[in-house]
Amino acid sequence: MDIISFEPLAKTMAIESITAYQKYISPSKGFSCSHRLLHGGDSCSTYVKTLLNEQKLHQAVESSIKRFQVPQLAKL
Repeated sequence: MDIISFEPLAKTMAIESITAYQKYISPSKGFSCSHRLLHGGDSCSTYVKTLLNEQKLHQAVESSIKRFQVPQLAKL
């Protein structure tokens, strides 16, 4: 039995969705990516798009979750 991988299709769909967001939605928002303004570097969408181009899908998801996690406050 052959195993079909949907990862290439899923990655392509995710990248194309981000590209459409960057082209049609982001310019009309009127503000920049908060993470980029605070920390510098790529915007959130550019960062995730780069990850999707360079890593396997599950690795890109894990890396993006780590970048955007809110640090836990120390208990008093």
